[in-house]
Amino acid sequence: MEQDVCAFLSYEVKKELADRYFGFRKLIEEDKESLQQKIRQQEMTLTEKIGLAVVRIYLLLRDEDLVKEFLHLSGLEEEIFYDPYFVESPTICPKVFAGVTVRGLTRSGKFKRLFFDCYENLAREVSAYRQQYADLLDEQAMINEAIKLFYRKNDLTCIMDFLRKMDNAGQESATIPEWGGDGDNSTSLDAKMKIHPPAPLERRLIPLPPVTPLSRIRDALRKLAEKAYARSGKTFPLP
Repeated sequence: MEQDVCAFLSYEVKKELADRYFGFRKLIEEDKESLQQKIRQQEMTLTEKIGLAVVRIYLLLRDEDLVKEFLHLSGLEEEIFYDPYFVESPTICPKVFAGVTVRGLTRSGKFKRLFFDCYENLAREVSAYRQQYADLLDEQAMINEAIKLFYRKNDLTCIMDFLRKMDNAGQESATIPEWGGDGDNSTSLDAKMKIHPPAPLERRLIPLPPVTPLSRIRDALRKLAEKAYARSGKTFPLP
């Protein structure tokens, strides 16, 4: 009878350890997967919204020297999504500007107004992207801290040593779900069960700088748009 009670208590201790270990681990893995889903959504935002917004401006400016001047004025600096092929392709421009409303009375006025609208849209999309990027960094940091806390509270090697001591003391062995067979040692099991932190965010997403507000560079952008119009704006296929 006493032996049965000891065996039952041994099993309950092991079950509680296993439940705590795998329960905490499952929560972390779920948080990691949630983070990955948000990163994938942000990758789509980067391509479909910011990429589209900046490519529209490249097409309006056309010449690389004007593109570089724009990147400097806007604060972006890096030529994100830039490809000279875009301005040479006869099919890309109509697709990129499909559904865009053009305002203005004269052709030059429409061109400049379209340029400003594209810039404002880019600034808005980059601002939203940067906020989401910061939120993802915070979420990633919390997951990394949760993993550190997990290992502080759940040293698998110590847990396995403790369980072996219980068994060696004469208590009947009880199997802990999913914790490997008799051939596993603590070191190899630790390696197999290791929770890896999320990869650095910058491996998947570009950390964009803020875009200079239109109000601060309106005159400079107007001159830039006038240069672009003088060079190629008269033949630009306005939507």
